[in-house]
Amino acid sequence: MKRIVIRAGRERSLLKRHPWVFESSVQRGGADAGETVRVESAEGAFLCWAAYSPQSQIRLRAWSFDEAERIDAAFFARRVATALALRARLAVDSDAQRLVHGEADGLPGLVVDRYADTLVAQFGAAGVERWKQPICAALLEQTGLARLYERSDASVRGLEGLAESTGWLAGDGATELTIREHAWRLTLDVAEGHKTGYYLDQRDNRRRFAEVVKHYGAKSVLNCFSYTGGFSVAALAGGAAEVTSIDSSAPALARAEAHVALNGFDAARHTALDADVNKALRGFVREGRRFDAIVLDPPKYAPTSAHAERAARAYKDINRLGLQLLAPGGLLFTFSCSGGIPPDLFHKIVAGAGLDAGVDGPILERVGAAPDHPQTIRFPEGEYLKGLLLMRT
Repeated sequence: MKRIVIRAGRERSLLKRHPWVFESSVQRGGADAGETVRVESAEGAFLCWAAYSPQSQIRLRAWSFDEAERIDAAFFARRVATALALRARLAVDSDAQRLVHGEADGLPGLVVDRYADTLVAQFGAAGVERWKQPICAALLEQTGLARLYERSDASVRGLEGLAESTGWLAGDGATELTIREHAWRLTLDVAEGHKTGYYLDQRDNRRRFAEVVKHYGAKSVLNCFSYTGGFSVAALAGGAAEVTSIDSSAPALARAEAHVALNGFDAARHTALDADVNKALRGFVREGRRFDAIVLDPPKYAPTSAHAERAARAYKDINRLGLQLLAPGGLLFTFSCSGGIPPDLFHKIVAGAGLDAGVDGPILERVGAAPDHPQTIRFPEGEYLKGLLLMRT
């Protein structure tokens, strides 16, 4: 077993069971990509077993802090079993859910989602890439499913020195699927859709939006960065009389319109607008438009803290426009999925947007990702999705 020695004083994060070690903390040692190594302090004390990634700034990702544990196929089968047991206890109201959420499930770099009868996996780090075969075997055996599609095409693979990889790892057939989410039906293509095919992390927030629209009697709703219209379907289910979905992807909007029809809503209640969201909102401001409820769910502006300053300006601008477009008593459901923007900074950004817009109002709720996308006490970086529900006074 190859040994990696951590610089004196840099072992504190591992002693707190944080799973990452950055390149600057490594004193000496090396290994092949994804190889399991023994990590020791400068004094020679055992710290953890970890996967080594020679090209990543995250040089080590911890598998286990138990010196007696063996990192083998049985280890991965146990980790998969533990992840599935947690999801079983959550009783998710959908036939689509996240089954493995990376570090939170002790499998750094691995994401696995289930869509009806199909598993979709993303291998985003050298360690899980090296153990891909036994991980897939455990997933198929323990879920009892026969279809597993790989969507390892995220940009993070490049940072690990890994090429993109997509396609069937088990089974075959159509990649177009229909899932049930709460009382709704939605479609996706696991080969083409964003992430693994859909944004499952917003599942419970979509249900909450439907409840809020109904409770406050919101009739006119604007869904920005709407993708395939999940929040739009939720708004219609909540009783909105007119919903406008804005996105710059014509195929996504076509699927949004199909979702309106699939769930039995009158197409006349929904408008799909293929446009740049910022430009469209500025146009609405000039026209004097107002909405009873607005969803802002923009893409990831800040993947790391290094991008936070530039991202903050983009988030502030979009929230300023959104607040200006709210009718008095209107509701803004605003989100950031950027890991580089912590919750307190997001709050400050939205507060600044309110000052610029001349708008104030109470924060009714703070929300995050659905519970099948867990964050743990020891890995605060896992809190990537954060949201605020505001009311304009």
